[in-house]
Amino acid sequence: MAEANIQLKDQFEAQALFGPQDEYLRRVRNLTGTQIVLRGTTVNVSGESEQVDRCEDLLREWRTILRANTELLESDIVRTLDPDQQSLNSEADTDQGSIVFADSGKDNLTHDVRMARGGKDKVAAIRARTAGQATYMEAMAKHPLVFCDGPAGCGKTYLAVAQALQALREETVRKIVLVRPAVEAGEKLGFLPGDMFAKVNPFVRPLLDAMNDMLDFDQVRRLMANDVIEIAPLAFMRGRTLNDTYMILDEGQNTTTTQMKMFLTRMGINSRIVVTGDATQNDLPKGTKSGLVDGIQRLSNIKGVAIVRLTGHDIVRHRLVREIVSAYETTEGSGSDAD
Repeated sequence: MAEANIQLKDQFEAQALFGPQDEYLRRVRNLTGTQIVLRGTTVNVSGESEQVDRCEDLLREWRTILRANTELLESDIVRTLDPDQQSLNSEADTDQGSIVFADSGKDNLTHDVRMARGGKDKVAAIRARTAGQATYMEAMAKHPLVFCDGPAGCGKTYLAVAQALQALREETVRKIVLVRPAVEAGEKLGFLPGDMFAKVNPFVRPLLDAMNDMLDFDQVRRLMANDVIEIAPLAFMRGRTLNDTYMILDEGQNTTTTQMKMFLTRMGINSRIVVTGDATQNDLPKGTKSGLVDGIQRLSNIKGVAIVRLTGHDIVRHRLVREIVSAYETTEGSGSDAD
């Protein structure tokens, strides 16, 4: 019988390490066959020597990830518990064409793409959590126009906002414009109450949520008041030319081909565009081709354009999100009625 002790900072670190309702703890205990007991802030592991060593290594690795990123995600657990499966997942992503660079060959990418987070006195790292996310962040760093197609929960919007804020911080752009098609309102917002911000707020809420997670609330409001950050419905982009601007079009699958062309041609000198969306969640009228799908098809061979395709393996929300997406894909693939 062997034993090992792992020291934690406090009870909050223990809760994060063990996961929701001790789910992560149960997984490592079932995998290694060890007994794991928390005494105060000390984790005691006991069992067969080899299994105790395996369990100790896993818990220490989780603790390192937790302290580096302030959170421990489902993807971190999957990757560390079953590295062979993670390798298979990465190979599967490659086989499905995680990314197509129109003007370069295959790049050597890692999970360790980082950028600053917060203000000058509040800097942390936003890391890619999967190979697909690392590819996405690398594409945004290297290409002026990026299309990212992927399922819910894989970080498309969050990472695009992080990259835009990084560009603003480094002064490579002077302005960020957040755009979303207001499909639910038929792009006619006049009847909604309030000023422009109040009208478009429900439609760009995911973009603002991501931004508020990276900047203090007062910072966001100040940048918006100074027109450094602008939010706008897609219909209001017509006729503009934006220089030195980082533009993010979210929910791109809900644009028509004409709308996508209109948006992309707003790009001015020293501007960058990221278009995100999920081609499987099209809310357009039946028979209308998605501007996201059309744009990817038309522009994939143009130099300076990157096409990134994320998969279920890149989902970093609750583990059930991955299973939910997989279940719906299976149902739709079998031809069943998904409505």
